[in-house]
Amino acid sequence: MPAYVGPTDLNHGQPERLGVLLVKLGPPDSPEPADVRRFLAAFLSDPRVIELPRWLWLPILHGVILRIRPSRSAHAYRQIWTERGSPLLVHSQELATRLQASLSRHLDSTAVLALGMSYGNPSIPAALHQLRTAGATRLVVLPLYPQYSGTTTASVFDRVTRALQGWRWVPELRFVMHYHDEPAYIEAVAAGIEQHWQASSARSHLLLSFHGIPKSYVLAGDPYYAQCARSARLIAERLALRDDDWSMSFQSQVGRAEWLRPYTDELLIRYASEGRHRNITIACPGFSIDCLETLEEIAIRNRETFMANGGTGYSYVPALNATDSHVALLTDLILRHTQGWPAAEAGEPSESEASTRRFGASG
Repeated sequence: MPAYVGPTDLNHGQPERLGVLLVKLGPPDSPEPADVRRFLAAFLSDPRVIELPRWLWLPILHGVILRIRPSRSAHAYRQIWTERGSPLLVHSQELATRLQASLSRHLDSTAVLALGMSYGNPSIPAALHQLRTAGATRLVVLPLYPQYSGTTTASVFDRVTRALQGWRWVPELRFVMHYHDEPAYIEAVAAGIEQHWQASSARSHLLLSFHGIPKSYVLAGDPYYAQCARSARLIAERLALRDDDWSMSFQSQVGRAEWLRPYTDELLIRYASEGRHRNITIACPGFSIDCLETLEEIAIRNRETFMANGGTGYSYVPALNATDSHVALLTDLILRHTQGWPAAEAGEPSESEASTRRFGASG
């Protein structure tokens, strides 16, 4: 049997380090239809995202959806694209830079952080390679999804473990599954809403919109709905809101299957047309970074729909992005998830360095 041959660029003489992999879904490389098509093909081919049998789904995806949707999505991406690129990537990179600095202060520069995207660039394998080259032998994976879902968090787990199958020396691995009810997360979201209201000098009905998933996924055991509901309730309690002061909804549904309800767009139309709530503040607590679904769908398209149906006021609260509160929240999560890992004593060689010395001496 031939010997296993894996990556060989690990520097055995360098100190062992803690690696932190920060993960988001990712944007396309550009708002052009060809790049959007590649991105959608990767995203919608993921069996965690679409759970239909491959023999049924893939012909539909490649024969119908990828012939129609890329041009529509490209138009949407153009509405939010900036000179620096995708807002999702720009904010994520800023967050990664600030979080690396924070971890270096807390861990004496022994931690190295990399940003990876599930379906875009930089990819998860590329980010893992960066960590491995830097000497990471312990790894904390932090998907930037506060609420767990098989469509997001579990998909990240699949991609990370698949990439690690090519490593000869597999790192010790810890995975942050969710942080939907972390006090620091609730405080950060609620404080952002309060600051938004203070800047506008007025409060209005608060709509907390989360990304939707098919209802069947929840019925099959996905905890996403329950975690969204708990997050929303805790945010409302922190803001001291009465029941009629806030609502929860789900956005971004596609296809004919039933998704989690109420749908954000339908609820906004009903509020505006019935006159129940004609002035709306909308926040999206499930989105840690502003992206297409918050900036184009919520802040632009849904605003236009709401105002066209009788709304009088509509404002969107930005995501946490690279704010101080977000950096502090994530720093605390990472530090708690690294507790119990032994640290090398000062002056002692790492396992890899000691091994290299032994082989060198025996040679």
